[in-house]
Amino acid sequence: MQGLLLFAYEYIQSRQSLPKFLGFGILGVCNYFQTTFDFIHESAYFYAHSKAAKPNPVFTSEMTDTCILGSGLTGLIHAWQACKRGEKINLFEASPQTGGVLQSRRIDGYLLDYGANTLSLRSREVATLLDELGVLEHAIDANPEANLRFIVRGGKLISLPHSPASFLSSSFLSPLGKIRLLLEPLIPRGKNHAENVADFISRRLGQEALTYAGNPFLSGVYAAKPESLSLQYAFPALQELEQAHGSLFKGMLKSKKNPNRLPTSRLLSFPNGMQELTNQITQQLPKESTFLTTRAVRIKRLENHWEVTTRNQSGKDELHTFNQVICALPAHQLSEIEWVGLDRAERMEDLADSTHFPLALVFHGYEKRNIKHPLNGFGFLVPEVENRKILGTLFSSTLFPDRAPQNHALLTTFVGGERQPDLVYLEDDDLHALVQKEHHNLLGTHGTPAFQKIIRWPQAIPLPDHKMGKRQEAAQVLENQNPGLRFSGSHLCGPPLPNCLLASIV
Repeated sequence: MQGLLLFAYEYIQSRQSLPKFLGFGILGVCNYFQTTFDFIHESAYFYAHSKAAKPNPVFTSEMTDTCILGSGLTGLIHAWQACKRGEKINLFEASPQTGGVLQSRRIDGYLLDYGANTLSLRSREVATLLDELGVLEHAIDANPEANLRFIVRGGKLISLPHSPASFLSSSFLSPLGKIRLLLEPLIPRGKNHAENVADFISRRLGQEALTYAGNPFLSGVYAAKPESLSLQYAFPALQELEQAHGSLFKGMLKSKKNPNRLPTSRLLSFPNGMQELTNQITQQLPKESTFLTTRAVRIKRLENHWEVTTRNQSGKDELHTFNQVICALPAHQLSEIEWVGLDRAERMEDLADSTHFPLALVFHGYEKRNIKHPLNGFGFLVPEVENRKILGTLFSSTLFPDRAPQNHALLTTFVGGERQPDLVYLEDDDLHALVQKEHHNLLGTHGTPAFQKIIRWPQAIPLPDHKMGKRQEAAQVLENQNPGLRFSGSHLCGPPLPNCLLASIV
């Protein structure tokens, strides 16, 4: 999911030759995206749980140190860190594989990523961790020639600026829109600390910047409208930059001195797709400690330890005893567990309260000769004002090698989100036809795709809206009042892959 949904800040990341004045304005806003997000999805978790039959008799296992619930990227990192500390672990995962939404499949010669398409590597801390995990040596860099990013304006794909001259000549903003953007240092500090992202962008950068950059970029990052996102929780550093320096431009010039930033950022994937990242981590865990198709149904706090009842796919229950429990499940799964003996248990309701909009990924493969557009870039995003039926499309086979058969191209398109959630649930033929029509109009495709596939995420990316603060506060209260219990995951740290990688570092 994150692939498109990284579009905004990956664009900035590739534009390091732009003049400093372009660092603020739209690109200034998006510059923070690259350190706050890594996407999408990963950002999003969805597990399908079937209702188990009447439970069988419960069997008891001997005590081990740490229980980890959920084997998405955050859960796997917690498990790896626990093993590194010498703890015995049990990792329980409801699905038949680890990795959460980081799923990759090769079908008919096409390599599909069902979750994140890329990993943005910008910080030394993340690079050090990936190196320690032994995964960097397996990573591949994005095609450097895929350096163009497009938005739709007036029904056509417009290339975003990639040089000082192209900034002046580009039609992605009108002359007045560019002038308004350049006035950012003169705008006074905001006083509303509960401001949403849309109001912040329009106030500092102008309405046109919101319409043709903020709106499509944020639909890419979160499949949501900027009006639904809290600045305080979605982009806290932007709020801090404004308050500390009075200008995003001034603040970002100083932020470039951050010693944690790598001299050169990298946009990564793996030869077999992003699932290779979580597969590499899984392989470093003791095989006997990972239990697939097994979910927690009951967690009970006792005086000095925790009892966890799990249920496997055949409906058999087993009772385990642990010193500590790390819950890395998505927010919408917390209510499926019976929590017993918790102090301040009423805060579980706040912890589980997370907004998710549905999202569909539509994969189309074409013979290259059947696509008029050269696909010479990362992909394109669609502003809401354009009234189209898709959020955007990644040129997947341009980004990385071996994503499509020879002389073919793979397009990954995102549909739904907050903008048009009902489209996610169209019949497959109707959804394919919708995307095909959009591509015909925007990319000049013709004929029927040689390959088609749809993946739906009914509960996609957890939004950093006004409820995120309550979730974080609830997690803190529950952890403080119940020693040995910890909560983690993208609903608390945010869905960017770097955030999930670092979530376990205490």
